[in-house]
Amino acid sequence: MLKRILKILVLLLIVSQFIRPSRTAEPLDPATDLIAVTKPSAEVEHLMRVSCYDCHSGQPRYPWYMNITPVNWWLQGHINEAREHFDVSIWGSVSAGKRAHWAEEVIEMVKEGEMPLNSYTWTHADARLTTEQRQLLTAFFQLFNTGEHDVQRLEAGD
Repeated sequence: MLKRILKILVLLLIVSQFIRPSRTAEPLDPATDLIAVTKPSAEVEHLMRVSCYDCHSGQPRYPWYMNITPVNWWLQGHINEAREHFDVSIWGSVSAGKRAHWAEEVIEMVKEGEMPLNSYTWTHADARLTTEQRQLLTAFFQLFNTGEHDVQRLEAGD
């Protein structure tokens, strides 16, 4: 009986490898992408690319284990949920109020160490943020809490 259950489980695991979630793969639109629009310092850009963009953008870097079911469903679910809360790919197309709200959320999550997720940093060591890096990111996003005029001025490159 145990052998039969084990065989069924193995068969289900094999068959499940052919049922995969849709991957997020959108072209970069410089008119709306956070980095392209705001032109942060090279260090802030690097931190956002390695710590934020895989889950919060339309250009995630998929690891090799994204090919394994059920891990791929779990990862794609995280990406979809992350983009519902904060999507750097559409930064330039949302209102200044929404950007300010997103910035507030980023500041809170980064300061409290909730982002990037521990489950992400286990396999992406370069995404682990030091205290100084957290301060740098929160200082960058703090610029968007100063009002719509400042946001527009920052985006204009002034």
